[in-house]
Amino acid sequence: MNLPRIVVAAPSSGAGKTTVATGLMAALTARGLAVSPHKVGPDYIDPGYHALATGRPGRNLDAFLCGPQRLAPLLLHGARGADVAVVEGVMGLFDGAAGQGELASTAQVAKVLRAPVVLVVDASAQSRSVAALVHGFASWDPQVRLGGVILNRVASDRHEQLLREALEEGSGVPVLGAVRRTDSVATPSRHLGLVPAAERDAEAVHAVGDMGRLVRESVDLDAVLALARSAPPLPDLPWDPAAEIAALGGPVAGRPRIALAGGAAFTFCYAEHAELLTAAGAEVVPFDPLRDEALPESVAGLVVGGGFPEVFAAQLSANRPLRGAVAALAASGAPVAAECAGLLYLARSLDGRPMCGVLDADARMGERLTLGYREAVALHDSPLAAAGTRVHGHEFHRTVCEPGAGGVAAWGWRGPDGPRTEGFVHSSVHASYLHLHWAGVPGLPLRLAGHAASGTT
Repeated sequence: MNLPRIVVAAPSSGAGKTTVATGLMAALTARGLAVSPHKVGPDYIDPGYHALATGRPGRNLDAFLCGPQRLAPLLLHGARGADVAVVEGVMGLFDGAAGQGELASTAQVAKVLRAPVVLVVDASAQSRSVAALVHGFASWDPQVRLGGVILNRVASDRHEQLLREALEEGSGVPVLGAVRRTDSVATPSRHLGLVPAAERDAEAVHAVGDMGRLVRESVDLDAVLALARSAPPLPDLPWDPAAEIAALGGPVAGRPRIALAGGAAFTFCYAEHAELLTAAGAEVVPFDPLRDEALPESVAGLVVGGGFPEVFAAQLSANRPLRGAVAALAASGAPVAAECAGLLYLARSLDGRPMCGVLDADARMGERLTLGYREAVALHDSPLAAAGTRVHGHEFHRTVCEPGAGGVAAWGWRGPDGPRTEGFVHSSVHASYLHLHWAGVPGLPLRLAGHAASGTT
């Protein structure tokens, strides 16, 4: 399939690639183009800004979570009807899963997608040295096509001139734009990165608009489009959730209703999860635990994904009717799947505030960030996974969940300090810190829908 596309990368984190990538998406959308937004890696926050910029769901492309073979199909699925796809990278261009070479790096994704790379360079503290840096990134892996450079945090016209002259002389990579140093598009951060767009409402819309204007005034959009259109056709077919489920013997009968938590407190959920549940035969019904005092009517299952419940602990705790409804649903034997923020919400308490009390556990903010990819195995049968199911997941949290005596561990894996177990399986509940991308394990949503349809645990 012939899809114009580029990958926006950087030499390291902090170079401004989110600002430039989101600004490119907004600027191209303002031109009347349908832009498909994508993010390399497990990040949930940047895709929220991408969605504001384009009006389409932000989607992730993660070679560790989903497998390299699914990257191009997932891109084509998300880009149905689009004129161009913009893929924002993660960390530095060649940084991937620790100790596993190029796996899950932006470079690997660019190669699998056969997409040209635009390198965003923080030029704030250099002039001629920029040519050496770009030359190194252009020559490190000949299979990565570095198609252009966008200079970021440029101080002045004179600074820009020096940078352009050095790159013309020493790199052979064209300059597609030069973005001036500015604080007007800064996005606030906190303990796990940027503040999600869903928490900022009109402020986030304004910030994305500023990013679009900044890029429109600083970048040669025609040159960017020409580079995107130079990408060769992809031999792959778009990913199809219905085909994935059919290959596993689904969908289930009965159209069970499964509630899916959302709103500002639970923004971490891949778009493909709802699509897979729907393909598995379920009716997915969104609700907002910050606003709704009851679960949707006649639900037979519940999915509570990630987010920032610690930020909204007071409001979540104050919503006693919904907490009671969640506890009653779990007690009825309906399947409940929760990850990270969902785990905290199902606990007895979070930072001393009462939560749903489904799990015999108390959660609190900790001092240490837990971060990294995991290769895990399900230790016990649950409505989400059969014992022995192997998954690739990702941990990213600064909270600690202290278990009581109830339930058994959900996952096990070998960490740097030896074997580790994590999460809870209790009756019909599966709760864990581990984030999964169900496109990589489509049997999980089918199993969950099956338990919801049958009413068994």
